Amino acid sequence: MFDIGTGELALIAVVALLVLGPERLPKAARTAGALVRRARTSWHNVRAEIERELAAEELKQSIKREADKLDPRADISAALRDAVHGPPKPPDPPAPSNERL
Repeated sequence: MFDIGTGELALIAVVALLVLGPERLPKAARTAGALVRRARTSWHNVRAEIERELAAEELKQSIKREADKLDPRADISAALRDAVHGPPKPPDPPAPSNERL
């Protein structure tokens, strides 16, 4: 996440020790750790929620595509049309030509 090396981390620790002092530094470190942990947990929860929503949307679209494929209205319309008008006639074959190649 952050590109912090060991030397930079040591410098931050020394500055924090000088600014806060040895009495308040442990409490500040615990508070900072708790805040980072809470932020990570919140980020993971948001990410998981977005992934669940995307999966649910994908599932809805998949179900809709399959339902459209299995739409009984087209089959019922064809059956009623055949019952009223008879089955559709096959197309006439093309007329033979008398030309020789």
